[in-house]
Amino acid sequence: MPKFNQPKHSKDTSAHLQRDQGIGIQPEVLRWARTTCGLSVNKVAEMLKTSPSKIEDWESGAGVPTYSQLEKLAYKIYKRPLAMFFLPSPPEEPIPKREFRTLPETDLETLLPDTYFQIRRAHAYQIALRELFDNQNPSGHCIGQSLKLSSSKGVAEQAVAIRNFLGITIEDQVAWKSDEIALKKWRQAIENAGVFVFKDTFKQKDISGFCLMDEYLPIIYVNNSTSKTRQTFSLLHELAHLLIGVNGLSKLEPNYIDDLPQIEKKLEQFCNAVAAEVLIPSADFLHQLTLFPKNIADFTSEEDIEGMCSNLAIRYGVSREVVLRRLSDRGHITADFYSIKVKSWNAQKTKSGGGNWFLNRRSYLSDCFAKEVITRHYRHQITLEQAADFLGVKPKHFAELEELFLEGMST
Repeated sequence: MPKFNQPKHSKDTSAHLQRDQGIGIQPEVLRWARTTCGLSVNKVAEMLKTSPSKIEDWESGAGVPTYSQLEKLAYKIYKRPLAMFFLPSPPEEPIPKREFRTLPETDLETLLPDTYFQIRRAHAYQIALRELFDNQNPSGHCIGQSLKLSSSKGVAEQAVAIRNFLGITIEDQVAWKSDEIALKKWRQAIENAGVFVFKDTFKQKDISGFCLMDEYLPIIYVNNSTSKTRQTFSLLHELAHLLIGVNGLSKLEPNYIDDLPQIEKKLEQFCNAVAAEVLIPSADFLHQLTLFPKNIADFTSEEDIEGMCSNLAIRYGVSREVVLRRLSDRGHITADFYSIKVKSWNAQKTKSGGGNWFLNRRSYLSDCFAKEVITRHYRHQITLEQAADFLGVKPKHFAELEELFLEGMST
């Protein structure tokens, strides 16, 4: 896992670089580093406290940054290794606009630099996984190699196949006592099925998550700043993307789907339908509706609908929005009612505290990935510095994070 912290230089090295600050810095590399972060010339100039014309000069070859400016560009703004700026040409790297077909062009153009950074970090994790596992899936039965989805087949039967592969029954699901437990269980089952799940807190709050395909080491990456129930839905939505063979990048508000080309629109609708069906199987859902005091068609107030959604959300460990979507899909409520109610519920959400940094870091990392790193360090196959680098911490903090994972391995 590449680190973005500033490396230590000796005084001689620093002085040498300052004397030769412009030697070897290619204008097209500087331009590539900026555009792949989704930053404008004006924004970089503002962050660097210089003029836009200076940035333009550097990118055209008419000028060069000082060493201190180059350091700030590398570590603070573009979050790239300093050595990358001395490459003879821009390296090959996936570009979100080409990699993700599941967001409208206008949304892809407004991705924040942090979202670009999260996507790059996910690719770095995937490279690290190939190194750790020699490009073989450690589960021995990767769901992506055994199960393929098709939008031309029935959603319900394919959702059953996913649940069967994950080994989660409806009895298991309704026994979970909290949204947090439900998220943990679904994530654990998906990881056991050979998909590596990472999380992080995105600065772009309207992104729910994304996935990166790979024949042997697929990744799901979830926005931890969303609710636990939303994260659970994102897990299943991105899993559907992996099983249909398309990288996905998804937003919280469902309206973005309306602006997609027809093929991509149907794809997103299909992945939403699969996720909803896995989480709330139709047969059980219809049975639960018959248990309410009166038929849903006779409900006369929003309170009736809210009460039903809350009860069913607790049963399945999902959000009220997912239940409401199921009611909408079956024609029990109108699309307008659905949109109004979801906006109202979203407006009621409150932010939670930041919590313990090490606990957060533990939850962000794939269990399978982190445990492999720790195991290899114990076997003296990788150094402390390498292990810390893989887990994204400083060597002096490795032991504390390691302890949290070892506690989980012993339970």
